[in-house]
Amino acid sequence: MLLMASVVIAFVLDKLLAEPKRWHPLVGFGALASAVERRLNSKSHCDRKHGIHKRRIHKHCHNRLMGVMAVALVIAPFGIAAWLLDIWLAHWAVLHTLFAAVVLYLAIGWQSLQQHALAVAEPLARGDLDSARCAVAMIVSRDTAALEESGVARAATESVLENGADAIFSALFWFLVAGVPGVVVYRLSNTLDAMWGYKNERFLSFGWAAARLDDALNYVPARLTAMAYALAGHTGCAWRCWQQQAQVWKSPNAGPVMAAGAGALKVLLGGEAQYHDRIQQRPPLGPAGGEQPSATTLYRACQLVDRALLIWLAAVFTVSLFGVLPGMLMGSVTGALWQ
Repeated sequence: MLLMASVVIAFVLDKLLAEPKRWHPLVGFGALASAVERRLNSKSHCDRKHGIHKRRIHKHCHNRLMGVMAVALVIAPFGIAAWLLDIWLAHWAVLHTLFAAVVLYLAIGWQSLQQHALAVAEPLARGDLDSARCAVAMIVSRDTAALEESGVARAATESVLENGADAIFSALFWFLVAGVPGVVVYRLSNTLDAMWGYKNERFLSFGWAAARLDDALNYVPARLTAMAYALAGHTGCAWRCWQQQAQVWKSPNAGPVMAAGAGALKVLLGGEAQYHDRIQQRPPLGPAGGEQPSATTLYRACQLVDRALLIWLAAVFTVSLFGVLPGMLMGSVTGALWQ
């Protein structure tokens, strides 16, 4: 039950305090990661004696290797430190519970996600399209200047569904599976993917390791999130959309989450989107004849995430009553190691 207490405390803290506006540890981590990337992601590492094709292959392999090294350099020390602290605090149940709760609180972004969504939905509901465009530009990477009402709502709804998995459920999953070290490693890898996971000239090779690690860590929790979205909404429609549409989406983890979410809401997502002067044709998500995105569907997306979270917490509570969660097992092991 101590693990469940940590989970409850973490979400209460997030509800009351939301994301820290200053001195968030991820800000410092981001600065460190940027410094490491500038040092290791150099475009000068190629032998000019080679031909152009050989130089490109050499550069590609070298940058991938540097990317692997960079991921290890910036994640491993924090993961090891979290593990050692976890072992040290295992003697004091109350202190360990509070420590785990604070770490999980810093790793999740439940209220932050809701706040960003409402910052789009509220001006959209009152017809202030310019303010809604500015707000949605803060949470998506696509060009938003020319988006109409449905385009703004679509972008924000997709962001809520996808980031619900990343910012809430995946972090909770790794906390339950591997305790404090697990959630620390997950959150840092997800941050690196957000920084280095772009498929452009600078990061295509260097960011490969960060992107693949994030994909691997999100594989199981993304599908559990899709299941929770389905149970929290129109279940049959969500299941059909997940089975029929997820595999054609560009991301192996975002596909199930967004397809199930679109089906659960019975809203039309996907389709055309503009990224940096390039129009991208994305597969449609949601049922044929589904609702066009609007401020209303964005509010409903936030409610869907909340209901899915209740399903997760109910499942965690049930398992903690009748079984041993992996995170509890890890806590027992680390305590034994320290003794």
